[in-house]
Amino acid sequence: MADDKTTHFGFKTVNRGEKVNMVAGVFHSVAGKYDLMNDLMSGGIHRLWKRFTIELSGVRRGNSVLDIAGGTGDLAAKFSRLVGSEGKVVLADINDSMLQVGREKLTNRGIVGNIEYVQANAECLPFPDNSFDCITIAFGLRNVTDKDAALRSMLRVLKPGGRLLVLEFSKPTNELMSKVYDRYSFDILPRMGKLITNDEDSYRYLAESIRMHPDQETLKEMMTEAGFAEVRYHNMTAGVVAVHRGVKP
Repeated sequence: MADDKTTHFGFKTVNRGEKVNMVAGVFHSVAGKYDLMNDLMSGGIHRLWKRFTIELSGVRRGNSVLDIAGGTGDLAAKFSRLVGSEGKVVLADINDSMLQVGREKLTNRGIVGNIEYVQANAECLPFPDNSFDCITIAFGLRNVTDKDAALRSMLRVLKPGGRLLVLEFSKPTNELMSKVYDRYSFDILPRMGKLITNDEDSYRYLAESIRMHPDQETLKEMMTEAGFAEVRYHNMTAGVVAVHRGVKP
């Protein structure tokens, strides 16, 4: 068990101060092939998970949106079109390699003008109170050292009535799926990482980090304790992924 001075890095217990750099190393390594690996690992289904998250967000023209751990910008690109020229999207990521890949990708697609890029730590977001109508964090919360601090920080920068959506790997809802998923995660996924990116260890960490992430009900409780109201979650792909939604009172 981790204590106040330690935390989990996958299945390893490490000093809390070391985790940020260790996670950074993982994403520096995978940034260049991140989109390709997402498609291969999920069979393209991650696009459906993200589409459903966007539908739940309620984002409309003129809104301000913060996409935390925005990576290569899949959600930010969609939000940019939804909010239009009157709105604003901030793509934030703690990892500068991921941020650079995201900026280059969106700029090359002509997605400019209403989007900004900020290197930021989810635990202490560098934005004023009540800044955003919606915040999303997709497949990023499990890598945050202090998830409770991050949730409180997100609540602070949301406007009253603003929504937080957390899209994350979660716990399968049936035993057969759980067994298949374990076999895939710990056998096939690292081999795929080695073949495509020559980095087996990073993808083994990603599989382990999923197992250490709070399950659906625990994350719901964490969001409620952080101050969010109307917290609900939706399981997708038999609970392999869940999207949690909460509202700032």
